[in-house]
Amino acid sequence: MPAPRQFDLIAFDWDGTLFDSTKIIVRCIQRAVADVGGTVPADREAAYVIGMGLMEALAHAAPDVPKEKYAELGARYRVHYLAHQDDLSLFDGVLPMLGSLRERGHLLAVATGKSRRGLDDVLTTVQLKGVFDGSRTADETAGKPHPRMLHELMEQFGVEPERTLMVGDTTHDLQMAVNAGCASVGVSYGAHETAGFAALGPRHVAHSVAELHSWLVGNA
Repeated sequence: MPAPRQFDLIAFDWDGTLFDSTKIIVRCIQRAVADVGGTVPADREAAYVIGMGLMEALAHAAPDVPKEKYAELGARYRVHYLAHQDDLSLFDGVLPMLGSLRERGHLLAVATGKSRRGLDDVLTTVQLKGVFDGSRTADETAGKPHPRMLHELMEQFGVEPERTLMVGDTTHDLQMAVNAGCASVGVSYGAHETAGFAALGPRHVAHSVAELHSWLVGNA
């Protein structure tokens, strides 16, 4: 017999959780900072900001770039990202995992630091059309770890925090879940090292999509 459903709504982060985009995002951040004359962040520092809103992320990754150059910094990031957006792909096993969760009756959503335009570009692809019941982005709500994305999704579907699960690869995702009163699951194959996860109380930390799939089917 299948395990009883513990969570009605499962919200996923996008980059580094479902989409294998961490390396290219890091490179785009570094190239954008170099373009405007800032000190190029190391890979670890550039990866840390993934999941934040774009301008907040770039400002954090390039603290020596003056505010009057933030617009240019953002524009340069978009140039580099658009040049490589076709390099991005779903992690192996993501589509079967999402399909099995839909079969179990879970509501599926995306809560991401991406822009609405950027997310819509990928969600309208043939593979992903109709897979998700809802989504929220940083530019239309608030950047992580502010809980507004999750609050709006829960309100949209009438789901209580104790019946909502957030899945993400960064401490920003897990802290957002804490701030929203929701449970969380972390993944170790994305942007952040997992040393900071334990303090945020995730139910599980998965080391692959296959492990995440198995845990969700058995425990979510």
